[in-house]
Amino acid sequence: MTDLERQLAGYRLTTAEIIYRMPDHHDLLQTYIWQALDISPEYPILQRFLDFWKQEIDGPLYAVKVTGTEILKPASARHVEHALTLH
Repeated sequence: MTDLERQLAGYRLTTAEIIYRMPDHHDLLQTYIWQALDISPEYPILQRFLDFWKQEIDGPLYAVKVTGTEILKPASARHVEHALTLH
């Protein structure tokens, strides 16, 4: 499935800020940004990535913040009442 087909099927651009503890120094936190097309609110692709993280990466997860937005959406136009010219 192409990215365009995914977007038409309801996928959104999903960004996750993954905060994890450093493997050798658990008091230090590190941030990783992950971004892909995914379906909300289940986020199956993000869930697969987090499952992979838990199994394969030594840094334990501390927090995950998720946001998503539609890339394809109706065009928006607005009426401008005043126009100014600056020199």
